[in-house]
Amino acid sequence: MIDVEKIRQDFPMFKNHVKMHDHDLVYLDNNATTLKPQCVADAVYGYLTEYTSNAERGDYDLSHIVDTKFEGAREDVRRFIGAKDKRELIFTAGSTDSLNMVAYGYALHHLKEGDEILLSLAEHASNTLPWFDVAKMTGAKIKYIDLDEKGAITIENVKKAITDKTKIIALAIVTNVMGYVIPIHEITALAHKQNIVVVCDGAQSVPHIKTDVVADDIDFLAFSGHKMCGPTGIGVLYGKMALLEDMKPVRYGGGSNARYEADGELSLKSIPYRFESGTPNIEGVIGLGAAACYLESIGIENIHAYEIELRKYAIEKLKQVDKVELYNPEATGAIAMNIKGVFSQDASSLFNTYGIAVRAGNHCAKILKDFLHVNATVRASLYFYNTKEDIDTFVEVCKKGDDFLDAFFG
Repeated sequence: MIDVEKIRQDFPMFKNHVKMHDHDLVYLDNNATTLKPQCVADAVYGYLTEYTSNAERGDYDLSHIVDTKFEGAREDVRRFIGAKDKRELIFTAGSTDSLNMVAYGYALHHLKEGDEILLSLAEHASNTLPWFDVAKMTGAKIKYIDLDEKGAITIENVKKAITDKTKIIALAIVTNVMGYVIPIHEITALAHKQNIVVVCDGAQSVPHIKTDVVADDIDFLAFSGHKMCGPTGIGVLYGKMALLEDMKPVRYGGGSNARYEADGELSLKSIPYRFESGTPNIEGVIGLGAAACYLESIGIENIHAYEIELRKYAIEKLKQVDKVELYNPEATGAIAMNIKGVFSQDASSLFNTYGIAVRAGNHCAKILKDFLHVNATVRASLYFYNTKEDIDTFVEVCKKGDDFLDAFFG
């Protein structure tokens, strides 16, 4: 199991942060981004101060060191998600960039008028807006898999939504508000019987639950480094090799081509380099590799088990507070809630006065309101460095909800 007090010592933020309103930090906005362990900061700093050079371009010793570190990080992330071949991992700017690459590099060239793309109302903007645009460009149609009464995706509702025109299913393995885990293995098995490509947003799943792209037969998987203790501005697109070979780059430039001629003749480099034009976020890649190794050292199964225990503790406490309305008590991800009678952003401001960082609003899932029938929620999202004391502090502030103005200005 996890020794959370020991783990917290790995994170400089807990001792270096500026206190908010004279309170210690209670960080419950981990779905937005996570805190960074010292080993990730050291890895980034090491590149910036000890062996700075460009990647995949130089013919000198310093550049070779960078190439080794860069490709070593790709191997570390490959191992972390269970991919067969590290060439199936493309470094991107994040989940948004990765999903756009699939939409415009693959789907745009494979969809035709009348084809169907299946989404859900719980998806993040990164997994809706590119599909909306590609649908308009190709004449394909967007359809939605029904959420059940809890707000979860079931295999039964996936079956109901699929038709002979379905070509792509694009879903978050864990959605960023409702927090339910989809039955990804069953979905891919069903989809592949009908030659449907399954695109997974793993931004909220890869940092928290065991990911095995081979066992789950995932076609494309997008995720971000900063949500798994890594740097911002770095992410990954995993794709099966056959699909990547059938995908076009969405950016062209240095690093992606083997040669080109004045008449426009172009020869691209092998996968993944043809998709990584320009100087990459080298320090981000190295930091992401360090983050993957750090999480691996703790054990993703241990992280998941601890988070389940901590979330259960939080839900039990919150259910005892009449002022709190819970929207997803049975989920495993973020806690979506409101304090009754208090606008979510006002509630977030209240939490802030007690040193508690939470997210308020629609969380980039702007069509989820059609299911929840509320425009905004407070989202408390946990990670393995959170404690029961963090939860207790959060719950005590929730109890001040009906005295919001007194609590805020008092």
